[in-house]
Amino acid sequence: MQPDLTTLTQQLLDAARKAGADGADALAVDGTSLSIDVREGKLEQAERSEGTDIGLRVFVGQRQACVSSSDTSTETIRDMAERAVLMAGLAPEDPYIRQATADEFATNTDCAPIDMFDPSEEPSAEHLKTLALEAEAAAFKVDGVSQVSASSAGYGSRRIHLATSNGFTGGYSRTDNGLSCVAISGSGLDMQRDYDGDFRVYQSDMRAPHDIGTTAGSRAVSMQGAVKPPTGNFPVVFDERVSSSLIGHVLAAANGSNVARGSTWLRDKLGEMVLPSTMSVWETPHRPRATGSKLFDAEGLATSDRAIVENGVLTGWTLDLATAAQLGMTSTANASRGPASPPSPSNGNIDVTQGELDQAALLRDMGTGLLITSMIGSSINPTTGDYSRGASGFWVENGEIKYPVQECTIAGNLLDMLKTLVPANDARAHLSRVVPSLLVEGLTVAGA
Repeated sequence: MQPDLTTLTQQLLDAARKAGADGADALAVDGTSLSIDVREGKLEQAERSEGTDIGLRVFVGQRQACVSSSDTSTETIRDMAERAVLMAGLAPEDPYIRQATADEFATNTDCAPIDMFDPSEEPSAEHLKTLALEAEAAAFKVDGVSQVSASSAGYGSRRIHLATSNGFTGGYSRTDNGLSCVAISGSGLDMQRDYDGDFRVYQSDMRAPHDIGTTAGSRAVSMQGAVKPPTGNFPVVFDERVSSSLIGHVLAAANGSNVARGSTWLRDKLGEMVLPSTMSVWETPHRPRATGSKLFDAEGLATSDRAIVENGVLTGWTLDLATAAQLGMTSTANASRGPASPPSPSNGNIDVTQGELDQAALLRDMGTGLLITSMIGSSINPTTGDYSRGASGFWVENGEIKYPVQECTIAGNLLDMLKTLVPANDARAHLSRVVPSLLVEGLTVAGA
């Protein structure tokens, strides 16, 4: 029988109060996960896990401490609270930590409209195995595929409940469904590897296994004969599969934790142009069936749509209560936490302005340059924005893909790169980060 998470969090709060805490918040998470891996037509691995985790954060003056456990017995909860209060008494004072006040709490905690839980019956291990085998078989049918290194299907279901000693209580449920396939073409030193996958809240929204396997195989075969590209300064298109990494650098640099430490290349750019005037970056926490959706954050504050970059201008930082206090600002309701840790700011769903052209038209406009479909490694200076990454993809001449390329490095500075972005219109709307293919006007490409 599933535990009552509301009761568990209240027990934690009661125990914290008895132990001498000035305030507390409690988090309870329970869930089930199932994953299946197949190889060469046979089951290779099956894993199932289920359990409940509880976490307690206590305040003693301006000190805090966090404890967690997977044991939900009354004795353990009592011991957790006593240990947390003792730890808090030994912790250094932090002038910025606080709980949200009653007037700051979210008043709407009905998560049904954002549709994060699939009520369908949990898929069986046999069903997931069938999906993984179908994807693997489809990849093998692609002419040129020599191996399928992995074909995996998975399912997860979680319930989460948050409660605070000063009155907030709220919870929600999530489901996750996934299917992925990794195919290999060629042999020996000529082997090439690529993948495809789909991850959704609802089973019924998943792409067909045949499509995923075929796409993985076709991508691997298309990289056969890859060589190093020319060295020089060229325009570069980041394929939709990897373009969110560029926006991810903006999000990391605008994170309140980095801003408060001064370790961000955007530290002096608030209110300034950081993207083209035609582009905006929005956080959209109420988008239905998106994995980053939520009505309230990990401190009980109501979430809402907000612009991080609007018409090219950096409009604000991503903040929880502590980083907001440190910066003299107001929380953006972006607190995130697990049972064992205090809150910290993080982003959920992200939507980036799309352009009018598809990727093919973007490549025609680019002329000669590099289309990146895969990236490895990362060297990003968080203070200056200097950027260097390994990449592979396709060399483009006169707007047409000519041949696959690998073993190259691209380099530039994010402040300069981002101001030249040209977006395509190919973003996938169901993803948490909806980011289209992006053209960067000029990067240093180090290849042959």
